Amino acid sequence: MNDDRRNVAVVTGASRGAGRGIAIALGRKGYKVYVTGRSQQEGAVSTLPGTIHATAEEVTSVGGEGVAVAVDHADDRAVARLFEQVRDECGQLDVLVNNAAAVKDELTDPGNFWEKPLGLAEILDVGLRSHYVASYYAVPLMLPQQRGLIAFTSSFGAGCYMHGAAYGAQKAGTDKMAADMAVDLKDHGIACVSIWMGPLLTERARRAFEAAPDESYREFAANAETPEYPGILIAALADSPKRMEVTGQTLIGAELGAELGVSDANGKQPPSYRTMLGEPRAVHPAIIR
Repeated sequence: MNDDRRNVAVVTGASRGAGRGIAIALGRKGYKVYVTGRSQQEGAVSTLPGTIHATAEEVTSVGGEGVAVAVDHADDRAVARLFEQVRDECGQLDVLVNNAAAVKDELTDPGNFWEKPLGLAEILDVGLRSHYVASYYAVPLMLPQQRGLIAFTSSFGAGCYMHGAAYGAQKAGTDKMAADMAVDLKDHGIACVSIWMGPLLTERARRAFEAAPDESYREFAANAETPEYPGILIAALADSPKRMEVTGQTLIGAELGAELGVSDANGKQPPSYRTMLGEPRAVHPAIIR
């Protein structure tokens, strides 16, 4: 976006998984990336590997500048302090990636929603409400330059049954939040999109693929996107003249990649699962303030 300085991004929930991959992909493009999350020591928060410090180091190692900031995205004051730090150190923000989510190990366990822990509903707080809060504090840092991108990580679970009611509601809410924020932001040059990621080869997904008896999971694994792919898409969209043309939309990542002419980190062009898993719902153009 700017040839005179590093572009600045905040990637929430970047200790591992998609957030980690996105942060690294932005680092490869030279971004200064604020990496947020709760994991500061291995095993302290999750049974899965990964910390904000390890991700920040990887961002720096690939050519960017990684800054680890410990943030509990259930704490609004902590989120406010994060963006105060970005303002004090950089003066502005180019990209916000809303990715943080309270994903429990039991999410993919068999059973109906009432048979699983009530704690799965926390994804509606850290994963939906927290996206609103992060965007609330991020936008004032984008307004002075009248340019920016807010990207929400979402999935086909917004449209089809996937992992139960809490997960589906969070993803559907994310898509609508992006659409409505785009209405408010359109006249300020700030694009807002929700991106449906395909199956990603994250640490959690690898564990699920290995444990799943269903052959279809193995097919997903064979065609899975790398965790860096959504970040590759976000970096390309941030620099694309089509950025404001797609603001407010829910985009299938694989299709966006084909349109922008970018491939995955492994050189492949991931398939779209539109036919198998559904397509984004159209948002009615009516605006009532």
